[in-house]
Order: sequence, then C-alpha cells, then structure tokens
Amino acid sequence: MTADVVKLPTGFGRLWIAQTISSLGDGVTYAALPLLALALTRDPMALAVVTAAGTLPWLLFGVLGGALVDRWDRRRVMWVADTARAVLLAIPAAATVLDVLSIGLLAAVAFLLGLGGLFFDTAATAYLPDLLRRDPVLLERANSRLRGAQTAMSGFAGPPAGSALLALGRAVPLLGDAVSFLLSALLVRTLPALPRPVPEAHESLLRQARAGASYVFKDRVLLGLALRPAVGNVAFLAVETVLALFAHDRLGIHTYGFGLLLTAEAAGGLLGAGIASRLGRRLGTGTALTCTATIEGLAVLGLACAPDPYVAGAALAVCGAGMGATMVLAPSLRQAIVPAHLMGRVASTSRMLAMCAAPVGAFLGGWLATAYDIRTPLYAAAVLLLAMTAVTASMTSNRRVEAALRAAAPAGGPERPASEVPALES
Repeated sequence: MTADVVKLPTGFGRLWIAQTISSLGDGVTYAALPLLALALTRDPMALAVVTAAGTLPWLLFGVLGGALVDRWDRRRVMWVADTARAVLLAIPAAATVLDVLSIGLLAAVAFLLGLGGLFFDTAATAYLPDLLRRDPVLLERANSRLRGAQTAMSGFAGPPAGSALLALGRAVPLLGDAVSFLLSALLVRTLPALPRPVPEAHESLLRQARAGASYVFKDRVLLGLALRPAVGNVAFLAVETVLALFAHDRLGIHTYGFGLLLTAEAAGGLLGAGIASRLGRRLGTGTALTCTATIEGLAVLGLACAPDPYVAGAALAVCGAGMGATMVLAPSLRQAIVPAHLMGRVASTSRMLAMCAAPVGAFLGGWLATAYDIRTPLYAAAVLLLAMTAVTASMTSNRRVEAALRAAAPAGGPERPASEVPALES
C-alpha cells in the first residue's frame, strides 16, 4: 500500500467491502429475476412490468427520499435499507418453494427492492463526503474503488453466479442475495457514527425537497453534472433498446457472442474507473469530464459504423471506459462542493433526472429503428451525446469547477484546484 492509499480512513474499507458484497448480490438478482419471470410467462409486456417496477421508486419518490435522508442518520438508513431488502427477498424465495410465485409478486418485490436501493444509494452518497471530510482527492480515490468493485461484481461475477445458482433451485439466487444484504448491513453498522446534518427548522418535507431540486437547477456546475447522465441515458437507452437486434442482424452475433460484447463494455468501464483520477490530475476535472463525454459520443458513432463484431466490441469498450471515468469524476466533484445538509437531496434529484430520461431513450430507440433503420438510433445517440458535450462543456469548465471547490473549501483549509488532483495509485 502506498502512502496515498493509507490516507483513506479505515471506515472506508468497511464501506467498500459492504458495497462490494451487496453489488455481487445485485448482479445475482439482476440475472435471476428476469429468468424467474420468464419461467412464469412469455408475455413481453408482463416481463417489461417486472423490469420497469424497479425504476419506479426513483421516478415517484426520488427527491422526497433525498429530503428524508437529509433528515435522518445516514449510517442507520443504509443498514436498515439493507436489512429490509434481505427480509424482502425471503418472500419470493418462500413463494417459489410453495409454488405460488407470480408476476405480480415479482413486480412488487422489484419495486420494493428499488425503493430500498433509493434510500441506500442516496444515504451512501451523502455519507461518503462526511467520512472523507469532503476532500476532493480522497473522494475521487474512494469513488474509483467503489465504481470498480461495483462493475466487477454486478457486471462480471454476479450475473453468471445468478444463472448458476438458479440451476440449483429457483429460491437459491434470491437467498444468496438476501445473505449479501445481511452481510452488508452488519458491516455498515460498524461504520463510524458521523454528526447528523443540522436540521432546517420548521420546514415541511415538500419544501425541503423543492429546496434541494432548486439548488441543482440554480448552480451551473451541478446542473451540468446532472444534464450529462440525463441526456446520456436518453442516448444510451436508445442504443440498448436495439443493441441485441443490431448485433444479430448487422454483425452476425448470436447469444454467446452478445454476452462477450457486453463484457467488452464492462471491461472498458473498469479501466475508466481506474484511470479517472489520473485524467483529473492531467487535464483538470472539468476538461476531463468534457473529454470523457466526447469519447462516449465518438465511440457510439464508431459502434453505429462498425462493419464487424471486433470493431463493435472495441467501440463498446471505449464507450465503457468513458462512462467509467465519468461516473467517478462527476459524483466526486458533486460530493466535494455540495453542503452536507443538502447532499441527499442533490444526489437524489440528479439520479431522478437520469432515471426519468431512460424511458424516453428506450421509446426513441424503438421508434427510430421502426421508422428508419436499425443503425439510426445509434447515429442519433452519437449526435445527442456530442451535442450534450458542447452544451455542458462551459458549465463544468475547469474555471467553474475550481471556483466551486474554492467556495466549498473549509475556512482556512487548503484549496485544491481541479487541475491538481493527484494520480490514482495502484
């Protein structure tokens, strides 16, 4: 271990292990839940209901959930959410044993798991900057490790494990995920207790929620950080909607090859998460974010033009690298500049905007493919990503980022310009 790595407090190691275990369980359920639904019905709309149910909590309760997290003890929110999700998974597991599992029950479970994820993710996002004393350098290192572990567990290890466990019995992957949530909850309970945010006296929950959303829209840096995943989700869901069909019809890729294609994107994501801090140091956080967004747009354009599976796999790997770096740099910057008492609301508002954009992208991709050609959604996504980059580049420029970091720095504390983020040590 290098001296730089030692700077991360011991508590972060336990949080990292907890989220790694939980991400493995998430990957297991991600593969198992659709397969369980497929065993019950072949109706595409019924399958879509189960998939969509997991995203609904963000659309319905995103900002309110953030306001509640800003009122409550964040460590407690995390372990209670994980414990509740562990207990919840026992219900469909028991239903499979009793042979009473239904699509309606799976959809309800997916919705409640999504609700638990909303509270856990928002609380974890708000807890981390307090644990790391809002240090931009430590936040980037921490988020790099968290993002890398999440990609490895939920993208590589989890789905194959979920399929393998399902072969042992329909209840087995659900029970495995429940165990992962329980282990995560036990680890989170051992984290250091941090001071709760100062409550905003005599304000209703709705008013506090509006204040959090307003804070995002009035701050140009935060708005730029929120627009990137929102517009990006429109583009990426347009691609995802037709990717399997594009791979089959235009690239000649079948089931096994399609899995390898997705693995290439996940591998790129790991690389991007690993080099994010180095990019921030070399280019400045603002310029690095603009470069990664440009890379994503050009990579999707390369995918649209791909003549064979090898070029398509390379394009997806490059796109994944851009996304992986962005998903380290952007949250780290947000956590460094947002006041502690608003962190939950700001994080949930940004996440809600991204989640609301996803269905728009899915519909856009399907419509363009039907009305024009299977490559059209990919070209449209590339244009959308590059246009978004041009619009938000000035909003998250190095000058604005450095000004925001200086404004957020504690009185008398060291200023950390965005262009002086040190390299990530391995």
